[in-house]
Amino acid sequence: MSKIIKIGTRDSELALWQAKIVQSQLEHLGHKTQLVPVKSTGDLVLDKPLYELGITGIFTRTLDIAMLNNDIDIAVHSLKDVPTLLPKGIVQAAVLKRGNVKDTLVFKDNEEFLGSKDAVIATGSLRRRAQWLNRFPTHTITDLRGNVNSRLEKLENSDWNGAIFAAAGIGRIGIRPEDAINLDWMVPAPAQGAIMITALEEDENIRAICAELNHEETEICTTIERDFLNKLEGGCTAPIGALAFIKDEEITFTGVLLSPDGTKRIDVSRVKKLGEHNDVAQYCADFVIERGGKRLMDSIKDADRKTNVYSTKSLTEDQRLLFHEKVKSESTDVVKISLNRIHPRFLKQEIQNVIITSKNAVESLTTNYSAIELQFKNIYCVGRRTKRLVENKIGKVTHTENNAKKLAEYLVEYMEGTEATYFCSDIRLDALPTILSENNIKVNEIEAYQTKYDGVKVNDSVEAVMFYSPSTVESFTQKNNKEIIAFCIGETTAKEAKKHFDDVRVAKVPTVESVIELVNEHYI
Repeated sequence: MSKIIKIGTRDSELALWQAKIVQSQLEHLGHKTQLVPVKSTGDLVLDKPLYELGITGIFTRTLDIAMLNNDIDIAVHSLKDVPTLLPKGIVQAAVLKRGNVKDTLVFKDNEEFLGSKDAVIATGSLRRRAQWLNRFPTHTITDLRGNVNSRLEKLENSDWNGAIFAAAGIGRIGIRPEDAINLDWMVPAPAQGAIMITALEEDENIRAICAELNHEETEICTTIERDFLNKLEGGCTAPIGALAFIKDEEITFTGVLLSPDGTKRIDVSRVKKLGEHNDVAQYCADFVIERGGKRLMDSIKDADRKTNVYSTKSLTEDQRLLFHEKVKSESTDVVKISLNRIHPRFLKQEIQNVIITSKNAVESLTTNYSAIELQFKNIYCVGRRTKRLVENKIGKVTHTENNAKKLAEYLVEYMEGTEATYFCSDIRLDALPTILSENNIKVNEIEAYQTKYDGVKVNDSVEAVMFYSPSTVESFTQKNNKEIIAFCIGETTAKEAKKHFDDVRVAKVPTVESVIELVNEHYI
């Protein structure tokens, strides 16, 4: 081929070394070549960790553009830096025989700090950070960016105990210090130690030339690792490790997903015969996902998103997972409950009519007394879940309504007798006792629990708030006066919310899940 093959590369010492290896192999096959160095965003922006830059393919994008503009014919990359999905029109043309896959700890002075509670380790990799903290949770990790030489220089001029490098990187350019050890326990990045060549999909001649440089065993192993990464939807912003190797006609795979702080870790391994290995990446990714990986990945993806929905009641993990993907929620209990001791004199004999409007009152009653001691002839409730709790812990409910006002109107019409006992909070709405009193029904109020307002000031990014009772509205507005969308569990809560907010919406049924559904409808 008479055409000069233009080889695109980053201009760091390591990237140029890799490009020259490709150049040497191509020229050995009789081709003319030219190196075309290009700076990438990852080389230019050194004041932030890679995982904070928020760019997919931070070291490859500039070369991709150069190739699509026909400024270069091929690009040479560290395969671990390449996104699992290549830009349209660009394909993997070859993978060279893999080098050392390990991570290496370069240390100062000695290794004694490994047994110490306090140590400072430098790395710009989220994966290395997470695995180190998983093994040494009391150590401190500091960010380290730049090319290999500048990172080694920063280590030398710092008071850090050590820094982590790719063994292949410091080995290839011949600057591995004597004070260095391979971290055999650390799972490397998918495709670590491998050099990859990309080319235009339409350029069949170039692709055919590059195919002669391809190392099949390395291609098989790195493809499995990158497929595992892809199926977990990972990248430079997720702490994912993967390593596959071939021995005795078998492929052994090891994968790991961690939380960024290293406190959570999910491991997976798989051994398959060569030729029967096509399902390894899928099997291992599914294994991780089913054991909490999806939840962990979701939390990592959400970490940099700002909260836009706030719940005034703590949500369970299952409830949180019901939100639409556009919702980033936070939740706390803005109302704290303290159960009261209910004096036995109130329960000496059977009570004909009992009114219970909250689960807190049920908890207070059943904390003080057994179900046998609670002699109630007719029990009237507000809310389906309060009814369910009453029937599970006390006895059959005579009638239930969605809110206190409707229950009061029902009691005026259908209740037996002219007296009712109302187990309530020290803070309660006036509607129910007022309506009953106006209709000559005596209400004996027993304070079953106390309500304490414990609201917090929410972030400016919050644009919607979920309310579950009038008291949650009152507690929230004590600390916040911003205009928000108020998603309410029922009409009574909505009535209080309308005193403070213009946009008030009410759930179809009075459940937390129904309020979540209301939120989701807004964010679709």
